[in-house]
Amino acid sequence: MTQPKYIRNFSIIAHIDHGKSTLADRLMERTGTVSEREMKQQLLDDMDIERQRGITIKARAVTMSYKYQGQTYELNLIDTPGHVDFQYEVSRSLACCEGAVLLVDAFQGVEAQTVANAYSAMEHELTVVPVMNKVDLVHARPDEVREEMKATLAIDPDEVLGCSAKTGVGCEEVLAAIIDRVPAPAGDPEATLQAMVFDAHYDEFRGAVTYIRVMNGTVRKGQKIKFLQQNTTHEVVELGHVAPQRKAAKTLSAGQVGYLICNIKSLGHVHVGDTVTAATGEPAEVLSGYEEPKRMVFCGLYPSDGQDFKQLRDALDKLAINDPSFEFSPETSDALGFGFRCGFLGMLHMEIVQQRLEQEADVDLIQTAPNVTYQVTTKLGEEMEIHTPQDVPDIGDVEEFRQPIVRVSFVLPTEYIGGVMKISNDRRGIYVRTEYLSPTRAMLVYDIALADVIYDMHDNLKTVTRGYGTMDYELLGYEPGELLRMDILVKNERVDALSIVCDKRDAEVRGRAVIKKLKKEIPRHMFEVALQAAIGTRVIARETISAMRKNVTAKCYGGDISRKRKLWEKQKAGKKRMKSIGSVDIPQKAFLAVLETGEEKK
Repeated sequence: MTQPKYIRNFSIIAHIDHGKSTLADRLMERTGTVSEREMKQQLLDDMDIERQRGITIKARAVTMSYKYQGQTYELNLIDTPGHVDFQYEVSRSLACCEGAVLLVDAFQGVEAQTVANAYSAMEHELTVVPVMNKVDLVHARPDEVREEMKATLAIDPDEVLGCSAKTGVGCEEVLAAIIDRVPAPAGDPEATLQAMVFDAHYDEFRGAVTYIRVMNGTVRKGQKIKFLQQNTTHEVVELGHVAPQRKAAKTLSAGQVGYLICNIKSLGHVHVGDTVTAATGEPAEVLSGYEEPKRMVFCGLYPSDGQDFKQLRDALDKLAINDPSFEFSPETSDALGFGFRCGFLGMLHMEIVQQRLEQEADVDLIQTAPNVTYQVTTKLGEEMEIHTPQDVPDIGDVEEFRQPIVRVSFVLPTEYIGGVMKISNDRRGIYVRTEYLSPTRAMLVYDIALADVIYDMHDNLKTVTRGYGTMDYELLGYEPGELLRMDILVKNERVDALSIVCDKRDAEVRGRAVIKKLKKEIPRHMFEVALQAAIGTRVIARETISAMRKNVTAKCYGGDISRKRKLWEKQKAGKKRMKSIGSVDIPQKAFLAVLETGEEKK
């Protein structure tokens, strides 16, 4: 049993692409956790989708042992994602640690997510070990980056370590700093068992695998344990460390991080943030756990073939087990049949869930246009939370319509400030402040409606700043806005999956843009199809997709005109009959057409 004073729990936090997973690789190599033969790049990113996209999605824990000044230390590293959508994974990891390695790129410097993660670590009262990565780059600017860290995060430049996660230079110093600076976990191995569940995943052969951080006491193989939140009792069949494969042990004591297997058949019985204690005797106090993740983006997912509904439900159940930040509930649509309304943390999270469903479950999906959550007060004083535009009451019944507002921090080179101010003002952003991190870099802060941020703000920022700008946002709350529901009618019938909530001032421009885009995306039919955008009963835009025509008089050479007229009348009657019974085939791309903001049409 390792004594708590020889244990160090830490996570690596940084902006996207600053080298977290590569540094984790080097630390595992330096501590001999994995042999050279087993080593591959970004070893902890073991999901196919993580390797394809080159990003970390799930936080992963690994236990390493390292000999320092004649003493063997147990180091528990939790590798975290860098993207703003996965901030929830980062907060869960920080709750299990006493320290955090804050990684900053020696060329790119302090970025938006660096600031957010550093503040998050400080809120959790963690000891921050500042490390500058990629110091071996030809264009590295270590002195300026140290000054940026001092200006934004009040970090003493002398405390910043330099390393190269790619070549391994400086990794020994990082390990030494973790042992010297990060405090040992406070916990008593002899006290009542108290452990925090920080992650869980489902193994087809072993059932639910629960990852825990032991706060107090000791858990042993064969012991009966209790999950306090779920109020269920189980026997520990196997426990151990993740190194990075599961490595069985006899006990886990205070301060240690590891896994438990208890023959739990369903992940529904394991709740992330739950407290584990001994089944007999006085139970331990419940740990504070984590605040529920806020789902900010909702969209409908429907099987393209209605027969796959059950298959999609099973796939979503399985995914929700491994990803507690995603939720879903059944819904029906007149246009698409039976499907699910799904809630995500952001647009990247939504893309990844959809990709995982298509790859892992082999389900062909139709996805409706994403939308954010709104709040509505009706004239009768009823409070409603709106996850889907078709739930919005008619204009006459709405007293107040509120939308989520976020505080967006842009970190960018100073020469692009004007361009970023313009795209923020175009979205009716409210200017908050400008901070200069160094003579050449600044942080701009705006309050903007979330709906205007999540769709294409990131793409526009990258375009305006030529790829050098980064952004991060946090939710401030809900504020009243001039909002309304715009319906799209195809062949005089409202298609609920195409409805959108938009600003009153943008409605007409947006309506015209959407209808024009739909005209391009919906194929021609044998009858003409009318497309309309309407607010309430008022139609604000219309386009007509003309019918495909066959030249029925091609075989008539000269002769009496009445023969041709008869054929045209017959064709006209056929088209009319087809129009009344024919259905319009709407392709997947058309559902995403409503995302176009219509800016290029202004």
